Amino acid sequence: METLSKLHELYPALAAVPAAELQAEWADGAAAMQVPKGMQLFAPGANCGGFPLVLSGEARVFRMAPSGRQLEMYRLTPGEICLVSSASLFSGETLSAHAEMQAEGALWMIRPSLFEQWIQNAPAFRRFVLGQFAARMADLTALIDALAFHRLDQRLAQALLGQGPRLQSTHQQLADRLGTAREIVTRLLKRFEAAGWVALSRERIDILLPAALRQVAAGEISG
Repeated sequence: METLSKLHELYPALAAVPAAELQAEWADGAAAMQVPKGMQLFAPGANCGGFPLVLSGEARVFRMAPSGRQLEMYRLTPGEICLVSSASLFSGETLSAHAEMQAEGALWMIRPSLFEQWIQNAPAFRRFVLGQFAARMADLTALIDALAFHRLDQRLAQALLGQGPRLQSTHQQLADRLGTAREIVTRLLKRFEAAGWVALSRERIDILLPAALRQVAAGEISG
């Protein structure tokens, strides 16, 4: 299990909370847990069980339509905070999205009562949480803009770029990330492949002409 020093390294704002409280909470061990890949962390309508701090691994936060179609809101990685959990704890309302581990990792949950106490009494911790909250909101605003104003071929090209020459992903995972149907993503990828921009294989996409994808992402050419 990760150590208290690792927690401080990832979340230095915790230095602002009373050391005795932090050490006692960590020593209790009840809120620290190893989480396997695929584990559901929370779901809409549930009460928020605490403020999660990711120590290792990665979680995916998403909304799901009645049809089963998913829209990824953001990824939660070490050093970051969860917007959905924060909003629930601030408002007292139930959770509004799903969260699922994408890779095996470790979490430490701050109890709701302790989270509220630290928000009120530790200004540096409060600034950290509110600053990350604002950054997450800006990310969601950018997502809304993309959904509302960008063509799907632009958004797909953007999703393929910036991850190296080879992307390990299924078409369904890309569709979930973009909030669309797998069949549409497959059709666009085949168009990209026919143009010579990518090469497709099972759960793998090789980026052959990133410059062309950047033009598509910018809206300069159509995919």
